[in-house]
Amino acid sequence: IDIVVNNASAINLAPMRDLEVKRLDLMLDINLRGTFVLTRAALPHLRESDHAHVLSLSPPISADPKWLRGHSAYTVAKYGMTMVTLGVAADEAEAGIGANTLWPRTLIATAAVQNLLGGEEAMRRARTPEIYADSALAILRRDPRECTGHSFIDDEVLAEEGITDLSKYSAVADADLQLDLFLDGWRE
Repeated sequence: IDIVVNNASAINLAPMRDLEVKRLDLMLDINLRGTFVLTRAALPHLRESDHAHVLSLSPPISADPKWLRGHSAYTVAKYGMTMVTLGVAADEAEAGIGANTLWPRTLIATAAVQNLLGGEEAMRRARTPEIYADSALAILRRDPRECTGHSFIDDEVLAEEGITDLSKYSAVADADLQLDLFLDGWRE
């Protein structure tokens, strides 16, 4: 095993008062525990690789209370993914395992966005999954001994690679893009 990508995720944006405990358990089990268990299981193999990476699709950490208001359980679950990944970066630095997170600048046109974050309007204001794939690939090509412990944003990764025209990633040409959760500028 050379690469672990922690992509599985559960989302529920309900406030604490409305969130059933079983929904909390599901988010923590998939997002936080899943990241921990999968990564831990892969570590012996990653240590044997000469190009080992762990990449978790989770946001940069912010203590701004706006990311807790209204959906604290989801925030904790996603931040937990980030914390596990940054912990791997610290714990496995000597082994040469690169561990980083990646988060999209804008909504990504997925079923979760369509069903949970705004339907067709949200889909029109999103980028395609290809931007996430291309930025992930750019990270995974980097030397893991030098590229570790970072929380990346997809368009910043592509800019570092010299890709600044992102129009091909728009789900709808010339649409006003909607920033994703956990980034300054998100509409509250």
